[in-house]
Amino acid sequence: MGDTGTALRALRGAQKSAKGVSLYSRYLNRPAGRLLAAVAFRAGLTPNQVTAVSATFTFASVAAVALVEPSWWLGAVVYAGLVTGFAFDSADGQLARLTGRGGPDGEWLDHVVDCAKMILVHTAVLISFHRFAELPSDAWLLLPIGFQSAAVLTFCAGLLREQLGKAAAGAVPAAQGGPGVPGVSGATAGPVSRLRAVALLPADYGVFCLVFLLLGAPEVFRAGYAALAVVHALFLVAFLVKWFRELKALRAY
Repeated sequence: MGDTGTALRALRGAQKSAKGVSLYSRYLNRPAGRLLAAVAFRAGLTPNQVTAVSATFTFASVAAVALVEPSWWLGAVVYAGLVTGFAFDSADGQLARLTGRGGPDGEWLDHVVDCAKMILVHTAVLISFHRFAELPSDAWLLLPIGFQSAAVLTFCAGLLREQLGKAAAGAVPAAQGGPGVPGVSGATAGPVSRLRAVALLPADYGVFCLVFLLLGAPEVFRAGYAALAVVHALFLVAFLVKWFRELKALRAY
């Protein structure tokens, strides 16, 4: 693997299953992550260093949401930073599979960054609402808290479903590289459903990032953010029911 092209070809054969992955992650984030992984390989970076790059882009963007008055230019900068961080989040796992340098420490670090991202991005929206927005009611301040709760619970419950399922099957934990929906992506074998990939779009972090492009129109941003919060809450209920039934079924084995 002496050049970027060779690394890219090797990465194409080292992809995780597309089952349970939204169209955004399958056709945009994973290919972007593959290119970044190849570049990182050529630069001699480790998977954990790529995770650190992902965290830098993400947390800088989150800080901007909390500290800078909303505007169209801020929305563009925040969106670019968040999706770049998300692409590097895919790249670290792909680099780990390419080099064989992944391990429990890398998987742990990746999940810690993912969890911190989900907590802090909604905390930043809450701070922005409090500092800059002319809210119709203080009840709007509860919206980021509710969205945060749904996102973090989905993430944690999905990871538990994934790990408990692997433990029951005697599987080895996967390399680092956070999926759009933990516990859904590649959880089980089977054919890839295009309809499912479309249905999962609203729950994909990359699609969520799009709402920040609306920061220049505060009322529109709040409406879009509220709509996504409702969708994530509905997905949470559906996922919890699905994962409970799957884990309960494992008792038979």
